[in-house]
Amino acid sequence: MATIRTLLLDAAAQASNRTFVRWKSNGTWHSWSFNEVYKRSRIISEVAHKLGAKHGTTVALMMENRPEWLITYLGLSSVGCRVVPIDARLQEGEVSYILRDAQVHTIFASGRIWPTLNAVMDTLPDLRHMVLLDGAVAGNVKDGRVRIHDFTSINDECQEKAMQPDAFFDRSVPVESDVTSIIYTSGTTGRPKGAMLTHGNFTAQLKDGALQFFKVYEHDNFLMVLPLHHAFAFSANFLVPLCCRCEISFVENLRTVAENMREVSPTVLLAVPLLAEKILNGIMSKIKKNKAAMLMLKLGLGKIIGKKIRQGLGGRLRLIICGGAASDPEMLKTYRKFGISSFEGYGLTETAPICALNPENAVKIGSVGKALPNCEIRIFEPNEEGVGEIQVRGPVVMKGYFRNEAATAACMDGEWFMTGDMGRKDKDGYVTITGRKKCLIVNREGKNIYPEEVELAINNSPWILESLVVGYSEEGDSAERVGAIIVPNLDYFAAHRDGFEARTDEEIIAKCREEVQKMVSQLSTYKRPRKLAFRMEPFEKTTTLKIKRFLYSM
Repeated sequence: MATIRTLLLDAAAQASNRTFVRWKSNGTWHSWSFNEVYKRSRIISEVAHKLGAKHGTTVALMMENRPEWLITYLGLSSVGCRVVPIDARLQEGEVSYILRDAQVHTIFASGRIWPTLNAVMDTLPDLRHMVLLDGAVAGNVKDGRVRIHDFTSINDECQEKAMQPDAFFDRSVPVESDVTSIIYTSGTTGRPKGAMLTHGNFTAQLKDGALQFFKVYEHDNFLMVLPLHHAFAFSANFLVPLCCRCEISFVENLRTVAENMREVSPTVLLAVPLLAEKILNGIMSKIKKNKAAMLMLKLGLGKIIGKKIRQGLGGRLRLIICGGAASDPEMLKTYRKFGISSFEGYGLTETAPICALNPENAVKIGSVGKALPNCEIRIFEPNEEGVGEIQVRGPVVMKGYFRNEAATAACMDGEWFMTGDMGRKDKDGYVTITGRKKCLIVNREGKNIYPEEVELAINNSPWILESLVVGYSEEGDSAERVGAIIVPNLDYFAAHRDGFEARTDEEIIAKCREEVQKMVSQLSTYKRPRKLAFRMEPFEKTTTLKIKRFLYSM
């Protein structure tokens, strides 16, 4: 196995002038070569050292997708820093908890994140430095114990030193077992847990892992749509192109995906099912207006019209790999009818994340594929139908949860990571997901929502006795949404409202609706319940006073 640092060094040495990353700014496409990315990463390493970072220092990275994300991560990882990638859209309370729990020393962030960071700065005892993009601050400002730096200015200050033989980049070298990312994922206790992922965890998925199942060529261009703080995008959309020395093209935003595809002609798209569905819906809406095209599709001649379809997607798209949530088999089949190879894989943040994938030349639609060549997947205690908990063993499994030995012990059975997902495995080793042991809700964007986290927020209201957050689907749509069943605190209503006995259930429910909205306002939008139901009696519970979740649904 290698480290992420060696991937960067090899690419810079062997594909120096080849384009690595492309992005659009102010209407013009720009690019950096592998050598340019390497040089800029060295500067970031020197900046980190100037700010007091050492091998093992924890540094947060909070940016939307942009080229600076790549060089910042590579610069920090290459000298042994532990990087905490954070969703740029998180609310203040979520950001504060992660930065405090991870004991973050320095933050690199986009300028637009500054108001959030400014609001939580006093809650972060370990924080010493912030480096902000986009001219959010001028020069070097001290705010109490925290120094705030302009990204461009401090990079300029460190540029000369970074290129010298005794630069920090050359003096601090990580090894495979070093933690390179601490990725926070919500836990069943309602508090996020930091999965510690090593250089070896990530690089194990490459040449000896997923790249045994599908081909990547030097002329490939990976379209970057998914957020880089997510382990799927990080591994498959960033590290794979770095390893294979091919190109990454950032989309401007979700509204410009189709336009950007026509401009940069990607060959590979990594997507959550929702994105792949939206693209396909656009294609099908045009086909349905063309009787001849519809007839050819029904007759099994989709590849004939597929050439024109691919032209509308830039002309070179050959491969779509879906992950993050369950894919509609019909969607995958339709893409394949047009001559675009499409299939899905499986993984979790704790497995860096890919642990299973369909081989490109032996796809089974409806299955998430087989264990990577260097991993094992077992079905633990299968029932009469062969369904049991999916467990994973191999070099992709995390080192553990940061500062949380109890949570680590709870998810490990010896060397086996207990995924909490239920499934079965056929005679050829292909895994099919059948459900979840845990109560995790996965929405159409592939985002994980843990009910306990949302319930914890809702139950902070004194007007609400208890709540139960569940996933539900609309009629004709298998996608999960977040719903909540609310039990009003009738005793509290009685004590705090004059004439309570004369009040109607409708008034009580209206107050509870208002309280739910207020309580979840600090959670990310996708975690907030879209549908509420009410009951006036407490939930049925076990002898240990835990709600019998299986009794309730929406």
